[in-house]
Formats: sequence, C-alpha cells, structure tokens
Amino acid sequence: MKVLKSLGIDAGSTTLKIVGLDEERQIVFSIVEEPDPKIEEQVDALLREIGTRYDTASAKVVATGYGSNLLRADEKITEISCHARGIYEYFKTGGTAVDIGGQDNKVMLISENGKVIDFMMNDKCASGTGRFLENTAWRLKIPIEKMADLALKSDGEVPISSTCAVFAESEVISQLSRGHKLAHVIKGLHRAMVKRIGGMIYAIGIRPPLMLSGGVAKNRMVVQMIEEETGETVLLPEDPQIIGAYGAAVLGL
Repeated sequence: MKVLKSLGIDAGSTTLKIVGLDEERQIVFSIVEEPDPKIEEQVDALLREIGTRYDTASAKVVATGYGSNLLRADEKITEISCHARGIYEYFKTGGTAVDIGGQDNKVMLISENGKVIDFMMNDKCASGTGRFLENTAWRLKIPIEKMADLALKSDGEVPISSTCAVFAESEVISQLSRGHKLAHVIKGLHRAMVKRIGGMIYAIGIRPPLMLSGGVAKNRMVVQMIEEETGETVLLPEDPQIIGAYGAAVLGL
C-alpha cells in the first residue's frame, strides 16, 4: 500500500480540492469536487475513503481556503501561503503568480527562494473571478465550459464597460437585445474580466515569469487575453485548479 506523507485540502468557495503527496514530494492523487453544504462531513468521508487505498498513518493534513475553518486538520494555513508555495514548488522559480478563483483573485510576488514579497486580493467583489463568467453563463443557459470556445471562435468583440459582476450581466443582456452576436458579447465579457485582473497585476508589478493557477486558468480565452494584456508569456500548470491544495500538502512536509 502506497504511503502518503502529506494531504493538502483546499476548501474553496466553488470547489473542494485534495492532493496527496508521498515522501518524495510526488503527487500520488488529486480530487476535485463541488463542495457540499456540510463540507466537514464531505471531507471526513473522502479522507476515510483515501485511508482505504493508501497508508495515511503518518500523513499530515493541512487545510486552506474559504471553508478550512470548518475542517479538522493538523494545521490550517492561509490561501496566500499555500498558493504561493504550490506555484513555486511546481515551477521552481519566483515571479508573479496569479490565482483566479471562483470568488476571489490573488496576485502574489514571489522571491527566488519562494517567499511572498507582496500580494493583493480581490475578495470583496466578484468581478474578475470565476463567478463573473458563471453568472452570465447561467443567465444565458450556456454551459460554462462553452464560454471560452465561443470567445475564441469569435471574429468580433463587443465592449462590456461594467466592472461589477451584477451590472455586467445586465449589460450583456442589453447588448444581445440590440442585436449583437452572442460570441462577440461573450468575448467582450472575457475582456472586461481580464482588464480587472490586469489592473491587479499592474498594481503589484510584474516580475517575470507570469504564472497562473485556479480553476479559471483552464479557460483558454482568459489565458490568451492575459498574455495580450501584459505582454508576458504565461506559465500554466498541468492542472492549475489543484495548486492551492498542492501547496498546502507541500507545506505539510
């Protein structure tokens, strides 16, 4: 039975992530699920299941994220520390790290030895976050995973001026009622989102390389537009959504 030395849990607002590491710091498994209302029971059940497949007797459990205060863990560490450590450990370099989550964004300057030099969070407003796109997708009855495809294939773009998620949703409906193409409006929505993220990046300052994490980083249109906005080539992990949990697990070691 494979021995696990650390378990990282990122209890986010829109997804729950768990990563298990072995003694060589290698990822043995990762889990991504929608969080239940009783997330503590969900996590306990998952940990019991993990315990049937792996030797977790000596594994340290580290929790982070929106719902971490509800969980039983050996240690609880801030999201900034976990996301910074995860992206640093993954790419083995300092730089500017941007985590685009479901309900907040984080921009972090990371030193060459992995320390957080400065950071900024957008945790009071949904603009620029995954919720910014999800609300509109729900309103238009479009699967969220189709939003990027529509934007990427668009041969035009309708500007969305509102930086507020609620007002932007209304503006999207208004633009469609004026006869603008859906794909053009969706591309404009992506641009408005990225402009908000770009403002945070410029406020902190860019120290190359520019690294992305978070579930929204799976959106190819967002990644492309961030490169256009900043002029930097983006480094993207294979699975950007688990970086916070991965960082928690690394810190557990």
